[in-house]
Amino acid sequence: EERLVESGGGWVQPGGSLRLTCEASGFTFSKQPMHWVRLPPGKDLEWVSTISIDGSRTYYLDSVEGRATVSRDNAKNTMYLQLDSLKTEDTAMYYCSKDGRSSGIRGQGTLVTVSS
Repeated sequence: EERLVESGGGWVQPGGSLRLTCEASGFTFSKQPMHWVRLPPGKDLEWVSTISIDGSRTYYLDSVEGRATVSRDNAKNTMYLQLDSLKTEDTAMYYCSKDGRSSGIRGQGTLVTVSS
């Protein structure tokens, strides 16, 4: 069974940082490009970031470019998303995804709340 377990979310004040973690199992993680997506309250699912199989190529949503860093450790079947200079508009449930869409979600997500 394919599983993606997200963690690391929480409440943070604007300007703060969080590091999200996605632990994968049940498929060959090292052969899969991976993505982060998020669901802001009352809005549609939004793609956030993509990382290539070997981590050499990364892509970001314009609104997080420069504030987010995606990385992966294939030996640990784990992907990370470092979020810095967080803004209130970053508040969302964050998911890792195999295809960058809801169809690729295999976990419960981790909630990031940015407020003062």
